[in-house]
Amino acid sequence: MSIALLQLIETRLAGHRPGRPWLRRLMKRSAVALVLQVRAGELHILMIKRAEREGDPWSGHMAFPGGRMDPGDAHGYAVALRETREEVGLDLQRQAHCIGRLSDINARPRGRGFGMAVSPFVFRMDGPAHFRLNHEVAEVVWVPLEFLLDDANRDSMRWQRRRVSVKMPCYFYGQRRIWGLSLAMLDELMDLVEDSGRRRREWRRA
Repeated sequence: MSIALLQLIETRLAGHRPGRPWLRRLMKRSAVALVLQVRAGELHILMIKRAEREGDPWSGHMAFPGGRMDPGDAHGYAVALRETREEVGLDLQRQAHCIGRLSDINARPRGRGFGMAVSPFVFRMDGPAHFRLNHEVAEVVWVPLEFLLDDANRDSMRWQRRRVSVKMPCYFYGQRRIWGLSLAMLDELMDLVEDSGRRRREWRRA
């Protein structure tokens, strides 16, 4: 099942046309890596838990390796490679194969401007993964994709900011909560697997 699921994802990504914001050239840029690997007979996706840092809006969140584009980065793909190497010590250019990309998401950071376009790149890793975490990462977590595909594991939470309270979808994987931008990326990936956008895309922000 896991190999077939990975092959299905590769096939669907090959024909996928990811969305991009119209004003992307005016936006700040960042990129992340979604790394897939068959582990113990089951397909997993690599996530990280970000370290607790004061002033960081994503402090302590579950996320994917990645970060902001530097002046020396030629494009989003280069950002995903560099940030993954810096954050968790994986050299995706040597250890993995990029099988496609998902739609850009506007992270809408605080302050004025056009927002930040986050570009997700999907990788397949077949060999062993040896991690070297930097100060930005508290831990790495392999999440089974079949756990995410199971509707029974879908949950909800309340996101609170000042006086605004919004009900949001999420997963609780053990004590870890997966939601927000990371869940939006996972939802697009799962939509491709199921070939249906009826259940998940309605809340995702482009």
